[in-house]
Amino acid sequence: MTIRVLLADDQPLVRAALQMVITDTADIEVVGEAANGAEAVALAGELAPDVVVMDIRMPGTDGIEATRLITTATGSAHVIMLTTFDDDNDVHGALRAGASGFLVKDMALDDILAAIRTVAAGDALIAPSVTRRLIKEFAGRPAAGPVRRADLGGITDREREVLTLVGRGLSNTEIAERLCISVATAKTYLSRLLSKLGARDRVRLVILAYETGLVTPSS
Repeated sequence: MTIRVLLADDQPLVRAALQMVITDTADIEVVGEAANGAEAVALAGELAPDVVVMDIRMPGTDGIEATRLITTATGSAHVIMLTTFDDDNDVHGALRAGASGFLVKDMALDDILAAIRTVAAGDALIAPSVTRRLIKEFAGRPAAGPVRRADLGGITDREREVLTLVGRGLSNTEIAERLCISVATAKTYLSRLLSKLGARDRVRLVILAYETGLVTPSS
């Protein structure tokens, strides 16, 4: 299955570089290009891409607002934020808007391709330079509304354990080791959590774990 990608960046050279490397990739294709956030939103609605690679800072409608509009309007498009910056506020805003990945432009193109595949598969990906500490700081900030502890009422005690570990940033392998279960079983619990909690991906689970008070920045 080919992954359909929309590129959104106000720098033509960046789009050209991404287009060039993707052209030589059998499982990924570029279905459209946008030079600003408004174009990205319009093309996402028209082309229904699997993944949008979105520059975070563009004239007019910026990448964060465009991401919010795209993830709100579509149920399938995943957004990877691409930036030259590594700023806490950018990370927080992008994840709040619904982004599933956050990469910096100095990453190797092969790593960006790997990120596209990861996000298209429903996983979340944060660049190594965007540390676990930033996710905790972001998720530990007060949510826009009241704490929704009732959101966790439909999960089992074991699923709550898994969600806690996801919120603390552990990988599936680390969760399996911590709970003395197989990696396949850890993945099954993760899939159940995504379904029961209506979460798009792992990032949403991290956010939910903090916003419901299940995990705190100091835990």
